[in-house]
Amino acid sequence: MQFQISASEVKRAQLPHNLFITSLFVFNLLMIPAVILLNTGIPGLLIPLSCSGALIAYLYLRSKKITCWFVDAHWLLAFRNSRWLMLGYAVTAVLIFIAWLISLTASDPNMGRIIWTALTRIALLPTLIAVMVTAVSEASAISLATKREVPDNLVVSFPPPG
Repeated sequence: MQFQISASEVKRAQLPHNLFITSLFVFNLLMIPAVILLNTGIPGLLIPLSCSGALIAYLYLRSKKITCWFVDAHWLLAFRNSRWLMLGYAVTAVLIFIAWLISLTASDPNMGRIIWTALTRIALLPTLIAVMVTAVSEASAISLATKREVPDNLVVSFPPPG
């Protein structure tokens, strides 16, 4: 649904999407491979998770703030798109837990480390896929904000004021 919105409000509506896309690339697409190369293990993987979690919490808290309806709708849309990333993190966490359990069953400690390394690399794929899905949906949301539009399903659940 399209709305009559000023150019300054369009820029303010694009902010959450730009912020989230930037964090996707900095915290996930750049930091996760760096953590793997530096071989820091699970504590290193918690850095991108905590940074992204902090941003998602900020998106959530900001989406509850009431300013201009159109801007607020786009903050809410950015938070809703972040749910894909949270789902990717959850699936990765489950797969890492399974990898840990499997590596514990190895009789040779070296084989356990090899299994752990291989399976944790595979376990990161759901997060990377979620990053790509989220990046595409956020790029689409930036386009919606530029066109002064809000998705119809968001208008139904978060109706504009009278």
